[in-house]
Amino acid sequence: MSYFWTPEQHQIRDSVMKLCERFDDQYWLDRDTTGEFPEDFCQAMADDGWMGIAMPEEYGGSGLGISDAAVMVQAITEAGCGNAGFAALAIGIFGLNPVVVFGTEEQKQKWLPPIIRRDDVACFAVTEPNTGLDTTRLKTRAVLKGDNYIVNGEKIWTSTALASNKMLLIARTKDISETKKPIDGLSLFYTDLDRDYVEIRPIEKMGRKSVDSNQVFFDGLPIPKENLIGEEGKGFRYLLHGLNAERILISASMVGLGRCALRHAANYARERVVFDRPIGMNQAIQHPLAKNWAELEAANLMAFQAARLYDAGQDCGKEANAGKYLAAEAAYSACTNAVMTHGGMGYAKEFHVERYFRECLIHRLAPISPQLILSYLAEKALDLPKSY
Repeated sequence: MSYFWTPEQHQIRDSVMKLCERFDDQYWLDRDTTGEFPEDFCQAMADDGWMGIAMPEEYGGSGLGISDAAVMVQAITEAGCGNAGFAALAIGIFGLNPVVVFGTEEQKQKWLPPIIRRDDVACFAVTEPNTGLDTTRLKTRAVLKGDNYIVNGEKIWTSTALASNKMLLIARTKDISETKKPIDGLSLFYTDLDRDYVEIRPIEKMGRKSVDSNQVFFDGLPIPKENLIGEEGKGFRYLLHGLNAERILISASMVGLGRCALRHAANYARERVVFDRPIGMNQAIQHPLAKNWAELEAANLMAFQAARLYDAGQDCGKEANAGKYLAAEAAYSACTNAVMTHGGMGYAKEFHVERYFRECLIHRLAPISPQLILSYLAEKALDLPKSY
């Protein structure tokens, strides 16, 4: 399963799995029922130093690689915390990568240690209602007036905004009609999420109730110009730098979620007796689950191959996208079969697999659809004409 891991990575897995034992299936079922944000889980992870796993040591992080972070997030989801456990922490793990890479020394010293300690909690405001995956067409505007950029516009599917006091925001600082390419004119900021200028409206959704997703409306939000990351107009390029890392961590987390569902299914199949025999003796039960195991392990190999390439500074776009595609599809199949293996009880919340099923759909859809990944792979891996 993990023959290519280092002894240190096995230790990461074991330590995180042990911590997650304190936050069992009942904990996550309760959060899914009430919608209460899992702050105690997040703080426990921060207290043990996991929030800064891939951030530089000089700012309080561990200075490890994306491979190590992938081991950690996979342990979180595989332990039963599910996508909610991963999503509650995600922005703190890799979301501030643009600050690490493109921020000034002063910005890093000021912004990174509080995120690692969880003194600050950040959200990531990118997607807009009318642009979807065409991020270059974003319309939220940031206009420089004196010492502040003034922001007006709206974002959607901004996760953890209700729990956040900080925000990573991409906004257009130059009208698209004034740029050579749509990718130009977008700038990246890290700033206070000031409720005097920001309205947050939670979105009722299918799964992951405890980790809020929101519509966010900006009405004259002032952002000090020193909160601009890098150069004005290059924000989208800064985001692109971190996309492969995001894909890799999502891939690893989805494999973990699929494994968790598969474990529940196999346990139930061994214990559930119908017609005087455990249902796990029936090949109609065995074969789908065995296929899921194979698919998850194959996806895992691709995910960690992408992680190794990333940490080595090599191009990994094809591998990171393929890993995300394979892991999302494998997790979806495993979660579906886990529900089916449980029969009618798979529909009952007390057996947890229906929650895994609802949560697995999130990263089958986002942050990039399977169809767009396949279009990308057709172009980059097969040299076919670009279709999007």
